Amino acid sequence: MTKKVLLVATSATEMNGHPTGLWLEELAAPYHVFQDAGVEPTIVSVKGGKVTIDKNSIPDGIPAEQQSVADMLEDTKALADVNVSDFDGVLFAGGHGPMVDFASNPVIAQLIHDTEAHDGVVGAVCHGVGALVDVKKADGSYYVQGKNITGFTDEEEDMVKLTKYVPFLLESKLREQGAAFVAASAFADHVIVDGKLVTGQNPASSEGTAKAMLELL
Repeated sequence: MTKKVLLVATSATEMNGHPTGLWLEELAAPYHVFQDAGVEPTIVSVKGGKVTIDKNSIPDGIPAEQQSVADMLEDTKALADVNVSDFDGVLFAGGHGPMVDFASNPVIAQLIHDTEAHDGVVGAVCHGVGALVDVKKADGSYYVQGKNITGFTDEEEDMVKLTKYVPFLLESKLREQGAAFVAASAFADHVIVDGKLVTGQNPASSEGTAKAMLELL
């Protein structure tokens, strides 16, 4: 049986007036890692339809090796229209868009719970880790409490000068909710694995996050 992974992209296009969307590398790099390993990747977005690519992620245009994935973003299935039990894992891709529509989203929270319920792998990279924010366990405690996690750091947010636009600081919020947040140097490739949860700190961690998920799959 071929293993299958769901790759989730944001549907958000702006964040407090700042244009945003998906950071293309964070979806494209994992897509190719999975595909090359014989794992079947499926791209969905929160609302379905066209996914906006953050222009900052493609300053010189779409790289040739990412074009095929960019083409798939013209028309995506909506998250609500897929059967999570068909997939062995889920990866939440970043860009600042997820800060708007992944965090505090009950559909996203249910996807995480459903993936765990059938012993699947949950992965997230950069701001995609925002998917874990405000997710609660059955006992009412935060999902991230006590978990080793990384994600886009407060330092990195400051360095890209978007602190005033984000609805919250990802690292600070995860720490508030009890996560054992593990930060590396700014923009270094950094991946943390805790059980069947895999998180990557930033765009440079996209490929490593997917490879760590592969090992668990």
